[in-house]
Amino acid sequence: MIIRPVKTRVFKEGENLLSFITRYVRTIPERSVIVVTSKIVALAEKRTAIIENRGTKVELILKESEFAIPTKYAWLTIKDRMVMASAGIDESNANGKLILLPNDSFRTARIVRKKLKEEYRVKNLGVLITDSRTIPLRAGVTGVALGYAGFRGIKDNRGTPDIFGRKFHFSRTDVADSLATAAVLTMGEGREQTPIAIIKEAPVVFSNMTKRNELSISIEDDMYRPLFEKLPKTQKRKGINK
Repeated sequence: MIIRPVKTRVFKEGENLLSFITRYVRTIPERSVIVVTSKIVALAEKRTAIIENRGTKVELILKESEFAIPTKYAWLTIKDRMVMASAGIDESNANGKLILLPNDSFRTARIVRKKLKEEYRVKNLGVLITDSRTIPLRAGVTGVALGYAGFRGIKDNRGTPDIFGRKFHFSRTDVADSLATAAVLTMGEGREQTPIAIIKEAPVVFSNMTKRNELSISIEDDMYRPLFEKLPKTQKRKGINK
């Protein structure tokens, strides 16, 4: 697998996302995955807010979240069935504003994929929209897939034998988030100005159908459920705890 980050100028709020991508991506090899950071997707959608006072960010977090509880450093939230800090609202590289997450990253990935396939005349193409996340009890951030199109986001190993012939009962590989982590590592989190990347020879199964909920599991089946059950009941919101 080869990942090539694409250097660009600063993306402007309200700018056309597709025109921006095609300006800097000259060619797309067959069977590639185009990675786009969620920040420029959100800027294209004008998903920003002006910081009017100290409470602006908190109000937005509560509005955007399905679940929210304050912690020492940030709000612990659930949005779009993913655990994240502060509903994904970010102040970095935002020029004094708050940048929210895109409205629907799966829909955007599907639209961008369709247009890029037509533009570059490729048959097998994936599009991946990424963000960064922290992992409990680990320092630093890794990548995460907010939305994708054109490939299967999960590889199911259940029922297949391991090297000693023992069949897997639970093992599945999170392909989408694994690709996102690899891409975010090369794209960077600071001043790099590389909001796009091209992944060649990615170990994915290309598909015209995307199951947007294939990575999601219910809270009842989540192995971390006991942690959520111990949170104060007064902080649970919108039926996340069932």
